[in-house]
Amino acid sequence: MNSGQEKLNKERRKSPDLWFYLSKILTISSWLLFLFAVIMSFYAAPEKSYGITRYHDLEIRRFWLTPLTGYLYIVIWFSAMGSYASQLINKYRHRRHNDNPQYHLHLLLAINLIWLSVILQHVLSQ
Repeated sequence: MNSGQEKLNKERRKSPDLWFYLSKILTISSWLLFLFAVIMSFYAAPEKSYGITRYHDLEIRRFWLTPLTGYLYIVIWFSAMGSYASQLINKYRHRRHNDNPQYHLHLLLAINLIWLSVILQHVLSQ
C-alpha cells in the first residue's frame, strides 16, 4: 500500500461534539416515546369482543378514549419530530458517503406517520 492510499483511509475525525450527542439523545428519546405510545394505544383503543366476553355478557368499550387519544397524538408527533430532527442532523453532519445511513430513523418516521393517519381515520369514523 502506498502512502497516497494511507492518507485517504486515515481517520481525521476528532472526538464527538454537541451535534453528535444531540442526535443520539433525539434518536433514543424518539424510540422511547414510540414505545410509550404503543403502551398508551393499548389503553386508549376500543376493546375486542371475544367469545368469552359475549358468553358472560361482559360490557366492552367500543370507542376510543378521547383524553388518552389526545395525549397519544402528542406523543406520536413528538416521536416523529424527534426522528426527523435526528435525520436532519445526521444529514448535515455526515460528510462521507459510507457513513451510517441510520435506516431505523426512516422506519420510525414512516411508522409514526402511518400510525397517525390510521388512528385519525378510526377516531373520526366514530
